[in-house]
Amino acid sequence: MRALVPAFLQLLLLVLPLQQVFAQTQVNVGAYNFPPYVMQAESEDPEGLLIDLLALLNQQQTEFTFVLVPTSVARRYQDMNSGRYDLIFFESADWGWQGVALNSMDMPIEDADIFVAKNQPGRNQDYFDTFSGKRLALHTGYHYAFTGFNADRDALRQHYQAEFSYSPESNLLRVLFGRSDIAVVSQSFLDNFIAQNPQSADQFLVSQRKDQVYRFQVLSRPGSPISVDQLHQLCLKLHGSEQLSALLRKYHVQAKH
Repeated sequence: MRALVPAFLQLLLLVLPLQQVFAQTQVNVGAYNFPPYVMQAESEDPEGLLIDLLALLNQQQTEFTFVLVPTSVARRYQDMNSGRYDLIFFESADWGWQGVALNSMDMPIEDADIFVAKNQPGRNQDYFDTFSGKRLALHTGYHYAFTGFNADRDALRQHYQAEFSYSPESNLLRVLFGRSDIAVVSQSFLDNFIAQNPQSADQFLVSQRKDQVYRFQVLSRPGSPISVDQLHQLCLKLHGSEQLSALLRKYHVQAKH
């Protein structure tokens, strides 16, 4: 009988970690392509700051498991309402969420949309004073302050010479190759692009005026398996850590101080 006791204890020690794993609550996190925060959202190997951030959140605790759920820039509202995912990071309530019942948590991240043109002799900051007669390269489904956060492509084509793509990189290249006059991209995306393509640094004229300073939030649906307060406590443990700082540096994103 005594010999059975240690064996039983060993079995118990093996089973308890498994019980802890199965007891974890799954939290589905919506993600659409928004470089550098999310890239290749619907692929088997998505990349970006969000993917690495969720990995950190999963490593630091055992109560919740954060799982990436791909959506699209246009479908994300419907997918949230239907409960396909529970919360979405790096969002803003101003980006088409009006009238949707949501809970929110501010994110201490700094970023902004900026105007980018091709650098040419005699061209300066005055070039960004008016968009009249200029071809704008915009991202389908994105909300820009200068449009009143209206993402309707037909309406934007009526008011501006707007051309659309699903890639901020494509929009920058349109500017470089003279197919568009001004692109609107995030500061973090431009910094990542130049870091990967240093020869392009002098080819861009970047506006000092920002289109919008992002007011990043985590948005969650009513009934989410994790409350805003619980998520806030988890994020507080990461805030200021070297792990998070390294992630932000990796993606050329700034933390608010």
